[in-house]
Amino acid sequence: MHDPALAPFGAGSGKGATHPVQTVSWYDCVKWCNARSEKEGLTPCYYTNVAQTLVYRGGSANLSNEWVKWTANGYRLPTEAEWEKAARGGAVGMRFPWSNVQTISRAQANYCGETGYTYDLGPNGYNPLFTPGDMPYTSPVGYFKANGYGLYDMAGNVEEWCWDWYGSTYYASSPSSNPTGPTTGTYRVLRDGDWINTANNCCVANRNKIAPDSLIFDIGFRCVRGL
Repeated sequence: MHDPALAPFGAGSGKGATHPVQTVSWYDCVKWCNARSEKEGLTPCYYTNVAQTLVYRGGSANLSNEWVKWTANGYRLPTEAEWEKAARGGAVGMRFPWSNVQTISRAQANYCGETGYTYDLGPNGYNPLFTPGDMPYTSPVGYFKANGYGLYDMAGNVEEWCWDWYGSTYYASSPSSNPTGPTTGTYRVLRDGDWINTANNCCVANRNKIAPDSLIFDIGFRCVRGL
């Protein structure tokens, strides 16, 4: 394992040991994936050259798609397409991560209710179970029911970093199988809703974007692994 003093990470934050981490930048998340891979003796996914020989461990490098070892068995951020497939949980044509209804309520996810949306059953406002004390008002992972793939909080709680650069028209001409996003960009993709936003952000097809160095208390991440 490399010396962490050579590449300090953003510390991130979390409301409790069972809550999602938040206030982490895209760079922090990518370096964390590599660090976890190396700690567990797995092959890192992210590098700083096209030859994929220099492991990404420090700084704020805008990695390119060609610098990713997609076949590695280490940890990485999901692509935007992978995230959406995971969020749908095997359901087809549904607005949210569950297969039995096209609506959402505060009994299903941690978000800010707004019944002005016809598909939001509310009630309005933040969930009072998670609002006492200081922000952020995240909920424990596993509090709400999982989707069809057994994944929690694919709607609500925190927005999640994806690998991809954001492109507003990318999917009009992207590969039909395993797209990895535009080759360049200004913003990285965020998916999922969060505790502070309303139901429209919780739709599985909703796309957001933000600068990769952003540190905000409603943004976190989840990682995936190759086999």
